[in-house]
Amino acid sequence: MVIKPKIRGFICTNAHPVGCEASVQEQIEFVKKKGPIDGPKNVLVIGCSTGYGLASRITAAFGSGAKTLGVCFEKEPSEKKTATAGWYNTAAFHKAAKANDLYSKTINGDAFSHECKQQVIDLIKSDLGSVDLVIYSLASPRRVDPDDGTVYNSSLKPIGNTYTTKTFDTSKKLVHDVTLEPANQDDIDNTIKVMGGEDWELWMKALNEAGVLAENCRTTAYTYIGKELTWPIYGHATIGKAKEDLDRAASALNHSYSDLNLKAYVSSLKAVVTQASSAIPVMPLYISLMYQVMKDEGCHEGVIEQIYGLFNDLLLADNPPVDEAKRLRMDTVETNDEIQSKIKQKWELVTTENFDELGDYAGYHLDFLRLFGFGIDNVDYDADVDPMVGWS
Repeated sequence: MVIKPKIRGFICTNAHPVGCEASVQEQIEFVKKKGPIDGPKNVLVIGCSTGYGLASRITAAFGSGAKTLGVCFEKEPSEKKTATAGWYNTAAFHKAAKANDLYSKTINGDAFSHECKQQVIDLIKSDLGSVDLVIYSLASPRRVDPDDGTVYNSSLKPIGNTYTTKTFDTSKKLVHDVTLEPANQDDIDNTIKVMGGEDWELWMKALNEAGVLAENCRTTAYTYIGKELTWPIYGHATIGKAKEDLDRAASALNHSYSDLNLKAYVSSLKAVVTQASSAIPVMPLYISLMYQVMKDEGCHEGVIEQIYGLFNDLLLADNPPVDEAKRLRMDTVETNDEIQSKIKQKWELVTTENFDELGDYAGYHLDFLRLFGFGIDNVDYDADVDPMVGWS
């Protein structure tokens, strides 16, 4: 079939297998060009198929020569419908790993479930023995409690007061005000259940009890903190409470597994276009303006640059610098006062009419398309391609 992007609001409902493979290969080539990292040898990536999780798997495999085991929840293709982008990304990763004699296996299932955790443990025992790095990079809007089956749904709401701010409607191409109603306690509690640290802790507990955590193991969960313009929807909001719970979980993990000399960190990364961030009010406008400022300043980075830097400079170091909450920070360029001041200046001035001048929506939209394998150089999007790509 000839595959063109089908965009509905802030999501794309299809993906291009050749484009996804080209995108994965670009990231692999970046890591190879940057050079080897003295790093982990057996890596588990929970949430391995897109964004920062995929970049982590690529960096571990092609930067450190690691064996990688991934967990994701992706939809396979049919004769009439493409797979999800994460499916094609994973297929491309497997193909590249095999060509480079690197071990790679992926479990496609509900990472929140006990069954998925047990499948992973069984594979680690049979194939790897233990893991020395665990990346937790899940971005799900809902979670089913593995014990009682309760379904929890996260929400994107401010806490305390109604909040009105600017946003950009990517469908209508309009800059306009959006008003968000404040969260109630159930909204907060449910968001913590989905996006907080509980499942990260359950994963580490299961791995430890199975005896498959290596001594001196590292683990990190990814977060975004942001600054003043995004705090009302990130920091001082339901998501912010979930992020605080990640900090709690990191501290608890360090205490619980000190006998293994385990090091657990929350890693704060810069804002980029992801399937998750594109759905969050404020972020399409903020990221477009931030992209323009950081590109003008020559300091813009994408996901693979951020993760390579995290692995090479912070995560694997003996005593990496941390912030007051003991987090690793890869977002310090975005959040420094000079960059933020320039973004704020644009924020105050931006309208529908001058958005293209002040912001980099073209760059934002291209990154959005690339998430699904579209907009990639040297890919023929008029060619007839087979959507039935499997994992080898």
